[in-house]
Amino acid sequence: MAQHTLVNPAGLHDPVPYGYSHTAAVPAGAGLVLIAGQYGSGPDGAVVGADFEAQVGQSFRNLATALAAHGLDLADVAQLRTYVVDHDFARLGVIAGAVKEAWGDRPPVQTLLGVASLAAPDVLFEVEAVAVRAPAE
Repeated sequence: MAQHTLVNPAGLHDPVPYGYSHTAAVPAGAGLVLIAGQYGSGPDGAVVGADFEAQVGQSFRNLATALAAHGLDLADVAQLRTYVVDHDFARLGVIAGAVKEAWGDRPPVQTLLGVASLAAPDVLFEVEAVAVRAPAE
């Protein structure tokens, strides 16, 4: 169960179809878990292939694995930062679809950055996250 509140204020456009929410509030006493950029790699670190959609899917699966190491899941993510090589509207659609699949109509706050390159030449997408752990009772 998410330990943060998402709000999309009246007066701002509906961001949900684009795969993000405008704001997230974290309650006092909650712990934050920071997840470094996850890219579309298998356990050996090799990129799963040149297909952008496959890299996005694997990146989100890797994010879920990193969260599970802390007893959390995707619902606990309050914020994403996504990095896209050669960003265009088609790639935005792929990302929005993956976010909808993972978070439904409750997508986290997200900033998307178009970049010239990432850590390795074959990496086309990377996602980092801030997740929220329930406040101590």
